[in-house]
Amino acid sequence: SAVPVIGQLVGFLMIPAFSVSLMNACRLVERKADLPPQVLFSGFHRNLQALVTLGVIYVIVTLAILGLSALFDDGVLFRMLVLGDIPENDALEGTGLLVAAQLTAVMLIPVVLAFWFAPVLVAWHDMSAGKSLFFSLIACLRNWRAFLLYALAAGAVGIFLPRLITGLLGAGGGTGGAVSTMLTVMLSLILLPTLYASFYVSYRDIFGDRAEVS
Repeated sequence: SAVPVIGQLVGFLMIPAFSVSLMNACRLVERKADLPPQVLFSGFHRNLQALVTLGVIYVIVTLAILGLSALFDDGVLFRMLVLGDIPENDALEGTGLLVAAQLTAVMLIPVVLAFWFAPVLVAWHDMSAGKSLFFSLIACLRNWRAFLLYALAAGAVGIFLPRLITGLLGAGGGTGGAVSTMLTVMLSLILLPTLYASFYVSYRDIFGDRAEVS
C-alpha cells in the first residue's frame, strides 16, 4: 500500500488468497495443530487463478461504486481512497462528501456479503469465482439476522468502545490522552484477531467442515 496506486491494486488482488491463508490458520488452531510460518502463504497453493479473479472483480466493482459516488462530491471521496489525496477544508465541510460516503457504504454492503465466504468457497469447495460470489451472497442473506447482530456487536466494540475510552480519558489531555491511546491500541490488538477468527466461525456455522486444509 505504500506504493501509490499500483501497490494498492496488487494488495487488493492478493487479499482473497491471504484470506484463505487466514482460514487455514484458524482451522489449524481449532484442531490444536502447529502453525508453521508457511501457512501465511498457504492460500496461494490452490485455485489461485480464481482467487485472483475475485480480487479483480472486487477492484472493478469498488472503483465503479466510487465512480458513482463522484457524481455527488466531484470525486473527492474517490481521490481520497484511491489516490490518497487530502481534500481541502471546504470539501470536508460540504454535504457532498457526506452523501457520497453514505451512498458508497450502502452500495458496498452487498459487495461485502458476496465476498464474505467467496475466497474459502473457491479454495476449499473448488467453486468458480462467480459461483462463489453467488453462494456467499445467498448464505449471508439467508442468515441476515445473525449478520445484523454480528455487525451491531462489532460496531459497538470496534467503534463505540474506543471512542468512549478516548472521550473519558483523552478529554483531560496529558497522561489521560496517552493512556487512552494505549488502551485503544491494546483493544485493537484483541479485537482484530477476534474478528478475523469470526470469519472462520461463521463459515463453520453455515457450511460445516467438509474440506481439508490445502
